[in-house]
Amino acid sequence: MEIKYFPKLVDQDRLSKTFCDLVRIDSPSRQEKEVVFYLKELFEKEFNAETIIDDSSKETGSNTGNLIVKIKGNLDKEPLFFNAHLDTVEPCRGINVVFENGVFKSDGRTILGGDDKAAVAILIEALRILKDRDIEFGPIEFLFTVCEEIGLLGAKAFNPSLLDAKAGYALDSTDPDMVIHKAPCATRFKLRIIGRAAHSGLNPEEGINAIKLVSEAIAGLSLGRIDEETTCNIGIIKGGKATNIVPDIVELEGEVRSHNKDKLKEVQDEIISSFYKTIRQYKEKSGDISAKLPRVETEVFDDYPLMDVKEDDPLIKTVFKAASKQDRNLFLKATGGGSDANVFNGKGLRAIILGIGMQRVHTTEEFIRLDDMVKTVALVLGIIKLWPCTDNQ
Repeated sequence: MEIKYFPKLVDQDRLSKTFCDLVRIDSPSRQEKEVVFYLKELFEKEFNAETIIDDSSKETGSNTGNLIVKIKGNLDKEPLFFNAHLDTVEPCRGINVVFENGVFKSDGRTILGGDDKAAVAILIEALRILKDRDIEFGPIEFLFTVCEEIGLLGAKAFNPSLLDAKAGYALDSTDPDMVIHKAPCATRFKLRIIGRAAHSGLNPEEGINAIKLVSEAIAGLSLGRIDEETTCNIGIIKGGKATNIVPDIVELEGEVRSHNKDKLKEVQDEIISSFYKTIRQYKEKSGDISAKLPRVETEVFDDYPLMDVKEDDPLIKTVFKAASKQDRNLFLKATGGGSDANVFNGKGLRAIILGIGMQRVHTTEEFIRLDDMVKTVALVLGIIKLWPCTDNQ
């Protein structure tokens, strides 16, 4: 079967039913057990697949682990993995799917759950076509992660030795013609500025206003888009107890993202230094540089690593060759967001991201077109058939 005919092989009714069945299974983050066991049974019964539920729940707090599915195939080729996540954002309980004019949406009370269960349905349909049509293929592995929506926790807790494949595709983005091969690394920081409480009317001069100190430190910072590679944000500030108390503690949280590791550290250090500088200047002005108060406490966390897959990588060559054989034009893109693919790259598993057509995700207006799902099934089949693509194919 020629790759250009793959879209015609898709059973649209079967694909639609699979998708609707999946989104009707409630799976908010940390409650993915029901959908994991649904998929485990499906792959074992239909495809005689090997399935593994890992022990990541110890770290994620989910009621289940990540699900790994292994299909041997019938060709001696380099194994390939595909990834999708199983958790959905709230409100996601009791989803009622509406299908009109070729578009899936919810009834407006909940999200749809196409992020990312449309990807799961797409992968199942691709595998069913391979089986039904006796199409030869090499070893395929599916990695279905949990707790993606709350910090990529399932991917972070995943042990890469559970996969035989060292390269793969994450199906978790919007435009079905988009291939994401670059994404920033990121750090998160927490700062705690400690001043001194006092009555704001009786003896305010005895207090040290932590909110004022934080305001001065932030006023000297550049936030938002720093350059074409880097962004930073302070997104949470908490402090103060009452209007008649000089606030003694303020806590804030923020992040820095960059496609340049050195620039990320530079911006991160600049932010933290601004708070230390403000504290030092306060003490110098008060005449007691060795005073215990005010002070700042800092915590910095690596959130996710850099994703930077080169354009000559077989992952990119394969997907573009598969698309060209189906008369499709894809485009490469660098994104400003993080995903499971970032984490995989940091664990030595090369991965890029494919768009599947989901729109307005994380809202009750979420939708996805069946045509986009069909195109993605065909693209996945083309990838499997051509993998790993070389220049002379």
